[in-house]
Amino acid sequence: MSSQDTLTRELALRIGLAARALPDTDAKRLFKVLTHCVGLPLTEDKIGGINLHALKSAQDGEFSDIDDVVLKNALQLLKQAVDLVEPQEPQILPFIEGDMPGSVRIACASNDALNVDGHFGSCNQFMIYQVSADEVRLIGIRCTSIPEGLEVDDKNLFRAELIQDCQVLYMASVGGPAAAKIVKLGIHPMKMPGIESIADIIGQLQAVISGTPPPWLAKVMGIETAERFKFEREATG
Repeated sequence: MSSQDTLTRELALRIGLAARALPDTDAKRLFKVLTHCVGLPLTEDKIGGINLHALKSAQDGEFSDIDDVVLKNALQLLKQAVDLVEPQEPQILPFIEGDMPGSVRIACASNDALNVDGHFGSCNQFMIYQVSADEVRLIGIRCTSIPEGLEVDDKNLFRAELIQDCQVLYMASVGGPAAAKIVKLGIHPMKMPGIESIADIIGQLQAVISGTPPPWLAKVMGIETAERFKFEREATG
């Protein structure tokens, strides 16, 4: 029996979830780094003792080039309890352009469909929501996997084009060149300081929409220039 076979089901799930939150990393790569960091067998107590510095320097700095925020997110996933009950598939609701006046379309980089926990370049999917002050609709789930047989020269551009109809993108982390491609398509990137639930992010956005939205947000909401100027004056005092 291999060392990996001795893992509890929950710890194996944690490693899998944490690996998906890291760019270009699968469970095998992360397992190798973790065993170099704390030795075999891997246990919850050992995993609980790993800090950011230890993870970043393990295996000759295998993860040294990864953003600290992303590594902290992965550590959080490694250490937190996993619900072993299979989650229900989120329901996608119909949407026709014009249904929700004054709304914003957002994309959330997610691995679990519940949280913004994904790096732009490695997340499993983008959860697409239409958000207004008093209504929220999940209108799409866009898989980031490149279809078999399709040749893609620029993976980041491919991902950005998947969400080019969105005005805002929430994600755990993104590199500079990828961020430039996102902005070029007219999408406002929002890098989160840590893992946050999509529900909380949407709640915060709705509060901003119903209050005094910043000029850039007022613009994508379709608010006229005179009204945007009013919002700007209110915001600046």
